[in-house]
Order: sequence, then structure tokens, then C-alpha cells
Amino acid sequence: MASPVDPNSAQALRADAASPVPTNVVGLSPVFTDPLWRIPVRLNPVEAALLRTEPLRRLHFVVHGGASTISTLQSYSRLEHTLGVFALVAHFRPEDERLRVAALLHDIGHLPMSHTFEGISNLDHHAIGLQLVRTDPIRPVLEEYGISAEAVVAALGVQPPSPLTNRSGLLNLDHLDSYVRSGRAAGRLDTDPAVMLGRLRIQDAAVSADRETAASLVDLICAEARLHTSWDNVGPVSVVRRLAGWLLDSTDLAPARLARLTDPQLWSAFDSCAATRAESAMIRYELHRLKVTVGSAPGGAPGWEFSLRKIYSSAPLVEGRRIEVSAPELAAELEALKSLSTTFRVWWD
Repeated sequence: MASPVDPNSAQALRADAASPVPTNVVGLSPVFTDPLWRIPVRLNPVEAALLRTEPLRRLHFVVHGGASTISTLQSYSRLEHTLGVFALVAHFRPEDERLRVAALLHDIGHLPMSHTFEGISNLDHHAIGLQLVRTDPIRPVLEEYGISAEAVVAALGVQPPSPLTNRSGLLNLDHLDSYVRSGRAAGRLDTDPAVMLGRLRIQDAAVSADRETAASLVDLICAEARLHTSWDNVGPVSVVRRLAGWLLDSTDLAPARLARLTDPQLWSAFDSCAATRAESAMIRYELHRLKVTVGSAPGGAPGWEFSLRKIYSSAPLVEGRRIEVSAPELAAELEALKSLSTTFRVWWD
């Protein structure tokens, strides 16, 4: 017969239970502290509940940097970026419950490897994300706490502009976190993010900075564009996009199902398919054999053509004014990004 439990001992065990760390990502700690910006955020009940849903948990297993994680140390997750954006929104708009929730949910539609497969079979992470907000398990959580799913969808839209989703060509909080977090991973971040944060403000739904900080941000924006057009991004992205196409053509995997895989599940699918198995191994273990040249090649050249969909170059305001007016030399640096090639030839040596 089992021994009776001493209630005093049980209470002692509860008192001595292991506590979650401040960077806990499932809402167990009442305060989440983003490790990049070092912003402590007291979680609302709906925010803690959302962190425990499958769409947000899934982001912990999707890399933010896409296929470039194969060739660089851009290995942090889409959830880390999401929580960074959430922390920024909570810092600048602490009482805006709808915008805080929208920040947590703004990336739940991302495909495996984030932007890498965007456009394949017309897959669009924005459209997928809005549909996920409107359905289980997200919608019931929102309704439980008196938040309209349609109100969150509106906050994720283009109009009215918000510091989270402003798409006017000005820097928003989503892109701010991406540039700074990527800069840290690549060793390009010369300014302490917490110090930088104190020099930023929101004006006209866009990020505004002093001239020195704006120059640092422009450096990060330009470096990110160079990363996107580099061998380290173009080569791996072009290969895994081809693999995804072969996987869809060779198996009964539907595009909608592909869109909801995690990165480990995708690699498993590649390894399980005869059409993709060999090159899936090559891109992971023989990456040095991949060759990339700028521009198109004449007919009969080895390999395949690849084009980037876009290069991000959203600009901060400088002292509240557009960068073209207040810092034309910085505007010229961003304008020069338009000359970067977006067409490449890729092949295996």
C-alpha cells in the first residue's frame, strides 16, 4: 500500500520547484525579458496563453534567416524574432493590447525556413497568417480574453499604418528587430541595442532616430542586403527551393501541408524522398561545392537561374524627418542597394 503523502512535504516541494528563466518562451515566467533589447515585459494572460498555442510554438523550430542558416551563424529562430518585435511594441506602446497581440501573431504564417519558399505554389505567409488568426487554436484564445480576431487582422493590415506593420518604405519595428538581430548574429552590431533603444522613438508610425543612430541602422540595413545577395544566401536558397519543388512534384505532399512543416520535418521529408535525398545531403554536407555567379549565363551553361524576390531597404526617419531630407548621404547609401544584382546562376562543381 502506498504511503500517505505528507502535506507539509508536498508544500515544501512546491516551494522548492525549479523556476523558469526570464527568457522563458512559453509564458511560465510572469515577465519575459528579450535578450537582445533587454526589455522586460510583463505578460498579459492572453499573451501567455498564445505562447502555448501550436502556431507560436512551431516558430521555435523555424529559422529566421532561412536557408542562409546552412552557411552562416544566422541560426536563431523565428520565435526569437517574434518575441523581440513583441518586446519592442510593448516598450513603445505598452497599453495597446491589440497591437501587442498582433506583434506576437504577425509571423505565424511563415513557411519552413521563413522566406525561403515564399511564392512556391503561390504560398504567401501573410495570407496564411491572417487565416490562422481567424481559426483554431488562435481565435478561441483571443475570444476567451475578449479580443476580436478581426481586430487583430486589421492591426496586421496595411491601413491604418502602425509601428508594427508600416509598409510605406519607412522602418517599422518588425524590420528594426530583423536588422539588429541579424547584425548581432553576424558580428556587425557596434552599438549596444539597449543604448540604441534609448535613442529611438516612434513618429508617424515609423522608427525615428538621431543622426548617429540612423547611420548605424543604415549600416545594418546595407549589410543585410549584401547578405541576401551573397553566395551564403543565394546558393542555399536556390537549392532548397528546387528541392521543395521536386518534393511537391514527387510525393502526395500538398503545398498547404508543406507550409506548416517545421524545419526538421522538412529535412526529414527531403531525406525520405528519392528525388531529393541526394541533393538534400549535398547542400548540408558538401556546401563548399556550390558555385554562384552574378547575372544570367548563355545557353548550355551548367546549373540553373535564380532570382531574388526583393531586397529590403526600409529607412528610419532622422530626427523625425525623412532620410532624403535630413541625411541625404545616408539616403544615397540605401539608394545604392538598387544596383545590387538580383539574378544569379547557380551550379554544383
